[in-house]
Amino acid sequence: PLLMQTDAFPDGGIVPQKYAGRGGVQPGFKFTGAPEGTVSYAIIFHDLDVALQGGTGDVLHWMAWNIPASAGGIPEGKLPEGSVQGVNITGQNVYFGPGAPNGPRYHHYVFELYALNANLDLPANASRDDLIKAMAGKTTAKAAYVGRYRYETAPAK
Repeated sequence: PLLMQTDAFPDGGIVPQKYAGRGGVQPGFKFTGAPEGTVSYAIIFHDLDVALQGGTGDVLHWMAWNIPASAGGIPEGKLPEGSVQGVNITGQNVYFGPGAPNGPRYHHYVFELYALNANLDLPANASRDDLIKAMAGKTTAKAAYVGRYRYETAPAK
């Protein structure tokens, strides 16, 4: 099966502060098990625990596509040449790390990885809906990796 793995934090584990917030570093991932004929990958990173404006939409933190299959993954803090970063909820084409407030629960952040049999002809200002529509008929496998996060305040001294 298609797998994505990282040394940054365990699947289902707590996302370290290094990868959180607007200044957070994009974690590196290794991709394995892609079906034969995989040309590229797309990633959608979002917070499942938020419903926006009374709807069912959640918080889009990052998306990228045309990640070359030959790269075997993405290095920490950057994408392989030829990759395209889409617009996140802040209106920027950058990785936006987890940012759930301190509170009684952790938010669940999911990196969804799609193996594709073609590159996508999408501009960098494409929406998540545009990306999903462009992947239709080209997706050969999917994997996910989950991180949990909530801002932790330092203990009082």
